[in-house]
Amino acid sequence: MKAIRMHSFGGPEVLKLEEIDLPPVAADAVLVKISSASVNPVDYKIRKGGYPRVTQDELPMTPGRDLCGVVEQVGAGSGLRRGDQVIVMLGWEVGSYAEYAAVQSGLCVPKPENLTAVEAGAVPLAGMTAWQGLFEYGALTAGQRVLIHAGAGGVGHFAIQFAKARGVEVTTTANAANLAFVRSLGADVAIDYEHQKFEDQVRDVDVVFDLLGGETRERSWQTLKRGGILVSTVGQPDEATAVTHGVRAKGYTARPNREQLIEIVKLITTGKVRPTVSKTFSLAAAADGQRFLEQAHPRGKVVLQVSG
Repeated sequence: MKAIRMHSFGGPEVLKLEEIDLPPVAADAVLVKISSASVNPVDYKIRKGGYPRVTQDELPMTPGRDLCGVVEQVGAGSGLRRGDQVIVMLGWEVGSYAEYAAVQSGLCVPKPENLTAVEAGAVPLAGMTAWQGLFEYGALTAGQRVLIHAGAGGVGHFAIQFAKARGVEVTTTANAANLAFVRSLGADVAIDYEHQKFEDQVRDVDVVFDLLGGETRERSWQTLKRGGILVSTVGQPDEATAVTHGVRAKGYTARPNREQLIEIVKLITTGKVRPTVSKTFSLAAAADGQRFLEQAHPRGKVVLQVSG
């Protein structure tokens, strides 16, 4: 099969299209023919050598953390059937920039029928990241208030929709070109971060969902109510600073969770949530896809269209 492989850390040029063997399929696994795989920021962080779980010892490797595809071969105890269309969030060690992947059957969730394969491939990692940040770590409930940074991005555009579906009041930051977009997703307040200081306009939120870190994170503490929480995808926020403001802090990395992905699919199939795909690339152009995501910071998701 064809797969994108990286034998060293570096720029996009280290991503090479190669021919490799089909992966073996264990009894509790399935072989999935990949229709699409999304391109996520963690992919280029791994490529650069900036992801602590992936060291030189793990190379060569195939990037990619999620997929949409069709079950091609089933293990004896998988419980799935050939031809089933599934979406999956993967561990870093599997890789979805490829024509096939061997996936634990317990991670597979039926593809939402109202999405194309490209749209469905955009869902798992970004969707799970948003879900876990808001509800598992942020414990958001109806009637509360959240500040979501980078609301037009891959994770952010899911987070706005999830929060609104749960009855949360949403404030988000975006650039001027994306203000109408984030409002269309349901944001109650959209702040142009290039021309407005969000900390001057937002107070007493229950959760800050931080997808940026840096000075944006540092300016966010003052927007929280006492007892609130800053949840971050980009490292552990400073605990001492949190204590100073009378709030809590949690950094996390999203992990596969089938039950949560099923809840996300329910929201999609009922029309409450829909992924936005800004651009697609072929498998062979995966390096261009990563370069585009890293440099352009596009609206919604970037997806590799692998087959179909």
